[in-house]
Amino acid sequence: MALIHGYATHAAGAELLPYKYEAGELAPHNVEVKISHCGICRSDLHLIDNDWGFSQYPFIPGHEIVGTTAAVGSEVDDFTVGERVGIGWQSGSCGHCEWCRKGLENLCAKMQATCLHRNGGFAEAVRVDSRFVVPIPDALASENAAPLLCGGITVYSPIRNHGVNATSRVGIIGIGGLGHMALQFARAFGAEVTAFSTSAAKEPEALSLGAHHFVNTRDSKGLKSLVGHFDFILSTINADQDWAAYLNALRPTGRLVFVGVPPKPLSLPVLPLMAGQRHVAGSPIGSPWQIREMLDVAARHGVKAQTERFAFDKVNTAIGRVRKNQVRYRAVLAR
Repeated sequence: MALIHGYATHAAGAELLPYKYEAGELAPHNVEVKISHCGICRSDLHLIDNDWGFSQYPFIPGHEIVGTTAAVGSEVDDFTVGERVGIGWQSGSCGHCEWCRKGLENLCAKMQATCLHRNGGFAEAVRVDSRFVVPIPDALASENAAPLLCGGITVYSPIRNHGVNATSRVGIIGIGGLGHMALQFARAFGAEVTAFSTSAAKEPEALSLGAHHFVNTRDSKGLKSLVGHFDFILSTINADQDWAAYLNALRPTGRLVFVGVPPKPLSLPVLPLMAGQRHVAGSPIGSPWQIREMLDVAARHGVKAQTERFAFDKVNTAIGRVRKNQVRYRAVLAR
C-alpha cells in the first residue's frame, strides 16, 4: 500500500494540517505523479470553505499540478516513469458519452474533479486517470506552467472556441489571476486587445502583458466611447459591472463570455441581443487535448503565469495571501 502525505482541511474554512492517506494499489489506467509544483486557485478556496455546498472533509486541495511520473498502471502505454507532466481540474470522465466521444470530456455529466471527493495536489503525490495527464513542454518552467492547467485553460478555451483571430477586436475584463493570462493568449492569437480594469495603476502592466489599449472602468466615458467596437469580450472577474454597457460595446454577432461569476444574476436588455445577433455565454475548463494545445501555444509564444512561490509547508500563509488578494498574480507551492 502506498502512503501519501499532504496538507488537508478538516472543516469548512479551517487551516490545512499535515495529513496522510493510503492510496491503495495503482489502478491499471492510472498514473502516479510525484508533485513538484501546485498552483493555488480560487476554486481551492471555494472548496476549502464549502462555498459550493459539496465539499467532503478531510480532503487535500490542489488541482494545478506539475510533477514527474513515478509509476504507471499496467494498461498505460503513453507515459513512462520520469516524464514531466501536469494535471488540471479534471481527473476523470465516463469515457463513452457523446461528449467524451467528441473529445469534450470537460462537458461529461460524470466528470471527476482532481480534488473534489478525493485528495488533490497539496501533497507529495497524486494518482489520476492517465487520460487526464498531459506532458509539459520543455520551454515552460514548472512554476509558470502550473497555473495554466486550470486558470490558463479557463481563459484559453473560450478564446479558441469562439474563433478569436488576427482580425478580432478583443476586450478582457479584469487584470488578475485569470485576466493577466487572457491578455497574453489573446495577443498570441493576433487580436487587437483592450484591457478593462478598475485600477488605473495596472495600465503599464496590462500593456506589457499584451494589451494594445487600456480602459479604466471607473471612467464611464471610456466604455461609452467603444460602442459597437468589439468582436469578443471575456469577463474574468467575480464582481458586478454594467453588463449592458459591455453588451453595447459589441459589434454585430459579437460575444460576451463569462469565466468569472458575478455575485448577482445578470440583467441585460434583450433588444441589443436581437438587433445585433449578439451572444452571451459562459465557459468552463477545456478538454485534455485542448490543454495540450494550450501548453504548446504557451511554449511557442512565451505565455506564462506570473507567480509568487511558497514552500509546501507554508501553504496556510499562501492561502491567506490569496484570500487577501495580495498575490500578483498566482500563488504556487514548490519544492
